[in-house]
This record gives sequence, C-alpha cells and structure tokens, in this order.
Amino acid sequence: MSFPTDSVSTGTLAGPGITPGCKRLQLIVPIGPVRRSLLALALGGFAIGMSEFLMFGLLPQVAADLSVSIPRAGELISAYALGVVVGAPLLTAATVHLDRKRVLVALMSWYAVSNLLSALSPSFTFALIARFATGLPHGAFFGVGSVVAGSLVHRSKSTAAMSVMFAGLTVANIVGVPISTLLGQGTSWRLVYGLVAAIAALGAVAVSIFVPAVAENTPSGSLRAELRAFANGRIWLVLGIATLGGGGLFATFSYITPMMTKQAGFADSSMTWLLMLFGVGMTAGNVLGARLADRFPLRTIVFALSTEIVLALIFAVSTHNEFASAVLIFAFPATALAGLPALQARVIALAGGAPNLAAASIQGAFNVANSIGAYLGGVVIDAGYGYAAPNVVAAALVALGLVLVFALVRAERSAPRAAQPELARLAA
Repeated sequence: MSFPTDSVSTGTLAGPGITPGCKRLQLIVPIGPVRRSLLALALGGFAIGMSEFLMFGLLPQVAADLSVSIPRAGELISAYALGVVVGAPLLTAATVHLDRKRVLVALMSWYAVSNLLSALSPSFTFALIARFATGLPHGAFFGVGSVVAGSLVHRSKSTAAMSVMFAGLTVANIVGVPISTLLGQGTSWRLVYGLVAAIAALGAVAVSIFVPAVAENTPSGSLRAELRAFANGRIWLVLGIATLGGGGLFATFSYITPMMTKQAGFADSSMTWLLMLFGVGMTAGNVLGARLADRFPLRTIVFALSTEIVLALIFAVSTHNEFASAVLIFAFPATALAGLPALQARVIALAGGAPNLAAASIQGAFNVANSIGAYLGGVVIDAGYGYAAPNVVAAALVALGLVLVFALVRAERSAPRAAQPELARLAA
C-alpha cells in the first residue's frame, strides 16, 4: 500500500503538538511523521475490524459458552451495530468542542475496556450490554479520525490519507479475523476478545504518541454548526447511498458461510482462506477506490455500485461453482468497498467547516446497512429461496443506492457551487 507523501519535514520532527518522545522515535523509525500518524490511526481501525467481524466466526462458541442458542447469540452482533448507530452521532456531538487527538485516545481507550468487559462477561445479558458499549465509540473514532487523517496532508491527497486509516479495518479481515477465529475455535472466544482489547490499548498509545495535536484541531467547532450541516439534503443522499450500498454487502456477507459450505460445496475448514480472500478483496477495493476518488469521486461511486449489482446477480446463479464463488468472494467486497472512500470524502466536503458529525454518520449508515442487509437476507432464506437468494437482495439494495447517486448528481448540478466539474461532466 502506498502512503500519501508527508506534508511535513521528514528530518527532525518539530511543530505544534510534536512531543520530545516523537523526536526520539524519529531516530528509530525511518518513516515520516505523517505516515506514523496514519499508521497509528490504522492500528485503531485494525482493532475495530477485529472486534466487529470476529463474532461472525465465533458465534457457535459464544452461544455454547453463554448457554444460549445461536440465533439468540446473533443478537450480540445486532447490539454492536446498534451501539455504532447510537454512538456515532451522540459521542461526536458530545466531543465536538474537544481536541480531536484527545478524543481519539479516549475513544480507543474506551474500546479497549469494553472489549475486555466482553471477554469477561459472566452472562449473556452482560455480554449484550458490553457489545453495545463496544459499538458506541466505533463511528466517532472513524469520523473524527478521518477528519484528522485528511488534515495531515495536502487536500489533493486527503482521500488517500483517509483510506490508510480504513485499511486497518480491511487488513483485519485479511489476517486478524481468520487467524483469530482459528485461535478462538481452538482455545476460547474470551481469549481472542482479550487480545482485541490489548490491540485497542496499543492503538490508543500509538495515537497519543504519533498523531500531532495540530492547531486546526482545537477547538473543532460548535454543535450547532455540526447539526446545521445536516440541513444540506446532499448529505442525506450520501448517507442513503452508503446505507444501501453497504446493505448489499451485508446481505451477502452475513450468510457467506452457509453459502460457501452448503451451496458451493466447500468444506468448513476452507472458510479460513475464503474469509482471507474476502478481506483481501475489501482491502483492494479500499485502496483502488481511494486512488480514484481524489480524481473522479462520483464516477468512482457509480462504477463501484454498478459493478456490485452485476457481481451480486452473477453470484446468485453461480454459487454451486467453487471456482466462480472463490472469484466472486474476492471481487464482490472489492466493488462494495471501492466507493466508500469517495463517500467519506464527499460527506466531509459537504459539511464544510463542521465535518465531525457528518463523517461519523457514515459509520452509522454503514451499520444500519449491516442490520438491513442481514435482516432482508434472512427473510428470503426463511421464505425458502435458498442461501443464494441474499445476493438478489444485495443487487436490489445497491440498485436503489445507484438511483440515489444520480439524484445526488442532479442536486449537485443545481447547487450554487462552481467547483464541481466532475459532477457536471457525470450528469451531462
């Protein structure tokens, strides 16, 4: 993965918020300060990716340990998603006057403690509350973190900088989740979530050391200004696109294990490398989308959603073929994630000088997508249409998202803003 070029000196580190500890580390770590800052944010994203997606692979073990059924244990996934939806706007609003670096450290520290509580849960009810609490700082961390990441580099490289932070989440799905799933299946799910807590704590330390408290971060704005940004209807269109596009991903991903084992014919043991392939696809889509989004934001979103629809429909009719399924389990998430950097950058741009709440809302939208996609995918399976049917649901959801994209293009053309050449070309 390539990193945005450092916009500060790569020699002796100096400037607002750069501590003596950072200067000493400069002698040890031969990378620039911007890269170190982005990697610290990515480590936090890695911890979040681990915690969020581990439950999918460890659900049977969690259910057995907490003496509940697997469907009941699935409520832990919903509790986390609900925490993200609730926490993203509330925590962002509550911390809007605070220094962003301190907010990031506090959020990741919270994430570490709540994951530890999850690992120590004495009952299902306690685990449910702990998972809800774990989801609360998720959206706020990514929202504030994306604003900080974008501010570290030149505006033309801001989307690429944000993608480095989000790469932590996608890399977690390549390496962290599959390996930790094996570890949890062989030992205990509690041990794995304790490990996630340790990674989150390390992420908090890394952010406190490497991320500079630059002048633009204090204070970050007023709550009234943050809320006023939502009067812009285009922000709601972007959030709708994220919800529907993400809903397509989760409609399929929520049932990927039975789809691969019962439809494609893979052995249960194959799920480890298939999940790795899924994670590689997510990472590739995130990186490619970031590269394209800085130059062609709306075209990137249109291409990503259009391709996602086509692949979902192909997936629906080819799940009995192992080779086709393996290819699609890489390509499908790649297209789903390719549009995310452009959506994140767009909502921040539309929010103007009050980007925190809007940026965090993207994470809330993506977790609403988690609930909607998983629910609708389950509806068609329960209706007897089989494990391939969620792919049709995915295609339908993304198609609705594509309709919103063209509504956004039309709204952009009508807006009194001259600096939208890309949108004008796309809508022409």
